[in-house]
Amino acid sequence: MKDKPISVLIADDHSVVRIGMSALLGAEGDIHVVGQAKNGMEAVAQAIEKIPDVIIMDIEMPKKDGIEATTDILAEIPDARILILTSFSTTDRIARAIKAGALGAIMKNADDTEMVAAVRNVAQGKSYIARDVRRLFKADPPAPELSPRQRQILDSLTRGLTNPDIAKQLGISLDMVKKHITALLAKMNVANRSEAVAIALKKQLLKV
Repeated sequence: MKDKPISVLIADDHSVVRIGMSALLGAEGDIHVVGQAKNGMEAVAQAIEKIPDVIIMDIEMPKKDGIEATTDILAEIPDARILILTSFSTTDRIARAIKAGALGAIMKNADDTEMVAAVRNVAQGKSYIARDVRRLFKADPPAPELSPRQRQILDSLTRGLTNPDIAKQLGISLDMVKKHITALLAKMNVANRSEAVAIALKKQLLKV
């Protein structure tokens, strides 16, 4: 008996991407595209309606981005298998999508062989981070998640406050300030305050 084809939902706000990917995957005998969505809201609705084996999710879409859509889909379908599609997103957003539950990530300009391999791996419940995405993470590591206290300390550093200033502002001891700063620098994988401030500004870590 022939195996059931892998059902795929493609969510991307560019029709040329949806059409091209649908043609590519549809040409494979073991893959069947069951739907296309042009925004995150449609992606969630179609995922719940069609329950596809794999959802290819563009990370940047109108109405609801790929991260929000991934979160919403997994809330309704906990075992949904989502492959994030990206072209220019920062590693921070890709990391957020994976943390939200996506099984893999691949660049839109990936070659046909890798795209098909990614779909097949994710369909089996395997994690698949494409070569270009791994290189991107190596060149620009995603920002670490900071505790509320660490964010306060980092904010103080960006404003040029001294350790005594920080201690007075937060109402904690000087020794505690030093411990927080040491832990913060370690988490951010930097050697000093200047590097921490540079990353905070680059990654917009304190942006509300």
